Amino acid sequence: MTKRKKYSKEFKLDAIALVKEQGYNQAEAARNLGLNPNMLGRWIKESESDDGQAFRGNGKLTPEQLELRQLREENKRLKMEPRYIKKSDGLLCKRNEVIYSFITQYKKTWPVAVMCPLLGVTSSNYYSYQKRNQDNVVDPEHEEMLEWIRSAAEYSDNTYGSRRMQKVLNALSFPVSRRKAAQLMKEADVWVRYKKKYKATTNSKHKKPVYENKLEQNFNLEKPNQGWVQDITYVWTSEGWLYLAVVIDLYSRKVVGWSMGSRMKAKLVCDALTMALWQRQPKAGLIVHSDQGVQYASDEYRRLLTSHGLVGSMSKKGCCWDNAVAESFFGSLKQERVHWKSYQTRSEAQQDILNYITMWYNSYRLHSYLDYHSPNNFELMNVDLKMVA
Repeated sequence: MTKRKKYSKEFKLDAIALVKEQGYNQAEAARNLGLNPNMLGRWIKESESDDGQAFRGNGKLTPEQLELRQLREENKRLKMEPRYIKKSDGLLCKRNEVIYSFITQYKKTWPVAVMCPLLGVTSSNYYSYQKRNQDNVVDPEHEEMLEWIRSAAEYSDNTYGSRRMQKVLNALSFPVSRRKAAQLMKEADVWVRYKKKYKATTNSKHKKPVYENKLEQNFNLEKPNQGWVQDITYVWTSEGWLYLAVVIDLYSRKVVGWSMGSRMKAKLVCDALTMALWQRQPKAGLIVHSDQGVQYASDEYRRLLTSHGLVGSMSKKGCCWDNAVAESFFGSLKQERVHWKSYQTRSEAQQDILNYITMWYNSYRLHSYLDYHSPNNFELMNVDLKMVA
């Protein structure tokens, strides 16, 4: 019998904030968080009540509804139906330039070698015409790719380079190379955010006991909830530092727990891990890896691991590669979002980071390790979490 999932109050407040404070559609926010829309609606109503009974419900996963590839392929199939060839009626008696224009418009639908004999022209004359008028010819498919490039750049907040743009176009049934994608980006006047340096926050100068490195850089796991990694970073605001702790499932690279606050104490990492436990409900024996920071060596944190049968693991001192997945996530967060913002308050930064994690990174960002799928979509395609929780 599958256990019903539990959600922390912090998770519910974050979910409510996406709708009430950031203006997202309730159904979209629920889908990206893996919730039933009715449950999220109930949380919103309960948060507005004063009966003291808010946040009583549980939720369950709902599938993402991203079917751009299928829609694109269906559209191409419809265009191949015989009725579309009727558009050529009347062309045979018109000037060759009109016929050549028709061939150019539909050359991605039917082969040039097939259309030319049917329309009474030769392929060599058509290609000569095309070469003479190359600067004036408008390719509808080329223009469509440029529009998709611009849309993807806008939606990703200018974080997609040529590699991810290629994957986007391929998913939309445009079989372009990475070089072609780069050329299209240049033509579409699309720019990409560059990387900025940042420093680590780990304080490993303490005398508390540390865990042995059980993970040993084995980041490629076959199932969810076999290994999680954790880390802490910080974000500057006009009010001071905002600290962020995250928990990431190595299987899908999904952020399964997070916590933010103005103080970098043990409670911060414990709250993030507690959220992950409530959401995923893992079995005993799960390896939870972190650096040797004092927060992860605290008595409070160790008790949390013991009470849930989790196996603690820590990186070697000063070896960032032992926790490379968490470091990589923070690099993406800062390169793609934080370094391009000027937060006035901690609340503003918290809402923006929440938006990045739930509405972009987990739900839509194409991850190279996942063969350019988002973490949520990768899990939905490959595993039923209810069966492995």
